[in-house]
Amino acid sequence: TEPAPTQTQPQITEDTQPPQTQPPETEPPMFTEAPVEEGKRVIHFIATGDLNITDNVVASGGESQNYGPAFMDILPLLSSGDLTVVNLEGNVIGAPYGSAYKSAPQSMLVALKRAGVDLIQMANSCSIYNGVAGLSATLDAIQAAGLQSIGAFRNRDEFRRSGGYTIREVNGIKIAVVGFTKGMDSMGLPSGSEDCVNVLYKDYDSTYQKVDSDGIKSVLKAVAEDKPDITIALVHWGSEFNDKISPSQQTIENLLLENGVDAIIGTHSHFVQQMKLDRERGTFVAYSLGDFFGDGERAGTEYSVILDLKIAKDHETGETRVEDFSYTPIFTVHEADKPLRVVRIAEAMQAFEHDYVNRVSQETYDAMVYALKRIEARIKGE
Repeated sequence: TEPAPTQTQPQITEDTQPPQTQPPETEPPMFTEAPVEEGKRVIHFIATGDLNITDNVVASGGESQNYGPAFMDILPLLSSGDLTVVNLEGNVIGAPYGSAYKSAPQSMLVALKRAGVDLIQMANSCSIYNGVAGLSATLDAIQAAGLQSIGAFRNRDEFRRSGGYTIREVNGIKIAVVGFTKGMDSMGLPSGSEDCVNVLYKDYDSTYQKVDSDGIKSVLKAVAEDKPDITIALVHWGSEFNDKISPSQQTIENLLLENGVDAIIGTHSHFVQQMKLDRERGTFVAYSLGDFFGDGERAGTEYSVILDLKIAKDHETGETRVEDFSYTPIFTVHEADKPLRVVRIAEAMQAFEHDYVNRVSQETYDAMVYALKRIEARIKGE
């Protein structure tokens, strides 16, 4: 379960709005038209786990708050997707930054956009960490960076206009993306703001036992009426630092799949967990992708994966399904006197073995060897 927070709520003022300065311009990622493969249109949906806003993560941008170097090694992965999503466990409300207020600089969103990210999941534990005002400021910052938020809304009217979901059409395939969270760090939405975040449980601020079936089905009914080719649910669920899949998670999984969801992509546990593809039905479930970027100080949280879902639409039948998936193991490098950065494990190990510049330490290399074994076992559910 999620412990109740003990922090005070910061005041959102003009002085705490995201800074206007931006890191130096970089070349935008290049995209190509989705290929036609044996009578099928194919696109790729790329997803990562949690981006945790902490003191060390904020410090990785240096005094200039430039986060491009932190994501440089994984840019080919993020930019390869037709749609790419990151789960942001934090807010963007201006200074002070870091762990106390879970606040990141605007330039972090800009770096993600330049790296190829399109969507930011905001239905998670930190949605209202700084109150509804903090959520609204964060959604403004996401929009200002050219990104689109998933699962959270500024007010009830915005929720109703959107139906609680997002539609993106990519290369002839209409994709619905919906986000839900189990809770918000034991905090409840104030009266009048109940629709600002999509939740999975009626008791989302306490025990997480009563699945909000009606609320979930209401959103998915609206999705179905929009007639997407495929529906992807981003779910922030389960227990932190725990491999167990709870009975209520299984209930939610069945509920989502029975009501039109084709792929479920989970976050929150901070560990990589099992993935499974039903080739007959064309559906996919990943219980947790682990931590995309964080302090990586707790065993099992320093490594995770970037997921690549292959989605195909048959030209003759019009049927669209998850056809396959792959993943790339990644690692948060946390070494003394160096800023945090995210790297691809295989490439980082090769750089170490060939004594390349900017290679990782022997200790980090050994941890990566272990991480590769654990990632494979975890994804298989072993």
